[in-house]
Order: sequence, then C-alpha cells, then structure tokens
Amino acid sequence: MDGYLGVIVIVAVVALLAAGGLLLLFRPGRKAPPPVKPPETPTLPEEKRPAGAGEEGEGATTTLPPPAAPVTPVEVAPEIEVPPPSAGRMVRLRSRLARSQSAFGRGLLELLSRDRLDDEVWDEIEESLITADVGVSPTRAMVEELRTKVKVLGTRTPDEVRKLLREQLLAQVNPDLDRTLRVQKHGDRPAVVLVVGVNGTGKTTTTGKLARSLVGDGKKVVLGAADTFRAAAADQLQTWGERVGADVVRGPEGSDPASVAFDATARGIEEKVDAVIVDTAGRLHTKTGLMDELGKVKRVIEKKATVDEVLLVLDATTGQNGMRQAQVFGEVVNITGIALTKLDGTAKGGIVISVQRELGVPVKLVGLGEGPDDLAPFDPEVFVDAILGD
Repeated sequence: MDGYLGVIVIVAVVALLAAGGLLLLFRPGRKAPPPVKPPETPTLPEEKRPAGAGEEGEGATTTLPPPAAPVTPVEVAPEIEVPPPSAGRMVRLRSRLARSQSAFGRGLLELLSRDRLDDEVWDEIEESLITADVGVSPTRAMVEELRTKVKVLGTRTPDEVRKLLREQLLAQVNPDLDRTLRVQKHGDRPAVVLVVGVNGTGKTTTTGKLARSLVGDGKKVVLGAADTFRAAAADQLQTWGERVGADVVRGPEGSDPASVAFDATARGIEEKVDAVIVDTAGRLHTKTGLMDELGKVKRVIEKKATVDEVLLVLDATTGQNGMRQAQVFGEVVNITGIALTKLDGTAKGGIVISVQRELGVPVKLVGLGEGPDDLAPFDPEVFVDAILGD
C-alpha cells in the first residue's frame, strides 16, 4: 500500500512540473533579451594620438598633409639624327639598281653576242631599248652607231661587245653634263632650291631626303612647306625636319603657297643658313591655274633671294608619261635638274636618257629605295655598269 502511494506522489509531482513549464512557455508580454553592449574603443596613448585629437577647448587644430603636385608630362625633344654624307651613295646602293636594270643589259649583251646579226636581231635590239623607255630618237641613234661599229669589228668577243655597248649607253647618258647641285650660299644669302612635280611622284619625300643629304654634308637647312593644298604635306615635312634639326616654315592649310615660300626664304636669310628648300604643291600639270601659281611662287621668292635650283621630281615607273610632265613644267619654270625617284623598282631606266635628251637638263638625283638615306647624286658610270652587270 505504501508502494502505491509513493508512485502516485511521483506522478503527481511530474504532472505539476509539466503544467508549470507549459504555463511559462505561453505567458504573454515576454521581454526581449537586453542588447549586447559594443566593446569600448581603446584610448590611444598620448604620444600616439593624431594631431588635433585633444579635448575641445584646448585650441588644437587638424593639420592635413599638402596635396601632391600634379605631374606635368615632360616633352622629350626628338633625337637629332646625323645622316651620312652624300658622297659615294650611288656606289653603295648600286646593288639595288642592278637588281632592276641588269635584265635589260643582259638582254642587249645576248643579242649583240649572236654569231649573225641580221635585220631581225637589230629589230629586237631596237625594241628592247624602246621598251626600256630610252625613247625613239635616242634608240635609233644608238642602233645606227652600234651597227656601224659591229661591221668594223667583224668578230666580237664578249668583252668587246660589253665595251661597245657600255660606250654607247654612256654616250647617251652624257657624262659631260654638269650635275652639280647648286646649294652654295651667296654671301649672307642662302641658296634656294624649288622642288616641283605632280602628285604621287614622291616630291615631299624627296624634299625631306635632300635636306638630310645636305645636313649630312655639313650644311644648315631651312624647309618651306609651300604645299598647302595637301593636309599631310606640311606634317610630313615637319617630321623630316625634326629628325635632322632643320627648321620648317609652314602656314595654315589652304594658305597662299607663295607667302609660305617667301617666309621660308626670309627665315633662311635671318638664320644665315646655307640652303632653303621649298616643297611646292603636287599640282596636276593639266590645271593651268595651278601652274600659274607655281610661277608666282618662284617670282615671290626672287624678291628676297635667287632661285638657284628648280628640281623636277619624276617617277621612273611612269616612263614616257613623265615626259609630258617634264615638258609642261619646263614651260612654267626654268628647270635646272631632274630628281628621278623609284629607279630601283623599274626596268625602265632608259627614262634617264630620254628625259635628258628632251629637256636638255641633267638627272642630278636618283631615288634607290624607301630608306631615308636612299637619295643619291646621279653617277652616269655607276648607272651604266649596273645596267650591264659585273
């Protein structure tokens, strides 16, 4: 009996405890737990406090570091190049000339070396010369002279044939022509070189290369960017001038070319330079008004100085088409010399012979590559030997 009472008491106690737990769980108005207090920021030692962090009223101020000064980009002047002298350039560049011209020479040597030279062979020789842009009149003169000398010689060894052809080619190129470039100053006045030619012949590039050549020979040069009708011409010439330390006089795009040429000449006189090189517009020779403008440029320059050289730039690859250009320019200005460009890239070197014969003026400069120092004074003997090969 006592055992049953004990069990009943235990069950009753468990029931009471369970009832109390449920009552506490569902009691309304339960309070949220108190917020957690953030940790206090540690106080810096006195000597490590930042400036101005003292108590208010102590007169402390905050001192900020000065702002960094803006970095101004420094303009680096282009390095001045020292070009090689012009002497001997054509000899150094002979291999480039030989690559394009020797096929023509070898063909002529082969024809002249045949055992029997009949009319058909002479017709082939004449055709080869005309194809090489030697021109009809010079070709006929050469063929007639060769036929006469071959008859006199009778039998011909390869050396005799080569010597014979060399003599005839050299006679047509005319080594006796004065090919001196007139760039010597006159007292206090510089020499003036006027560079003319149609678009696409390499006129502005030739002007820049000529400036390099003269600087390489120890001369002081001023460039005049009188090609004001082509936007890139003045910039192109400016680049050429900066490379060798030559001043460039230019005007706004579309400005009066004669005015730029006049200013360039005046600058040259003021700075006592040796030569002023004026690049003119690459005007088309069919536009009469523009050709008249070229004559005006020359007349305006002559108010300040003498125009010593008028160089006509011709593209050797245009062949006989360049002859018409040469003739028209010769009517407007007194051409004193020819600058023949791209002579290394054409098998029509005979243009040297025909242009000299038609104009009566010498080829003074030849372009033999794309490099800045590939403009060379023309040497007739080097030219002919390159055609015939070694």
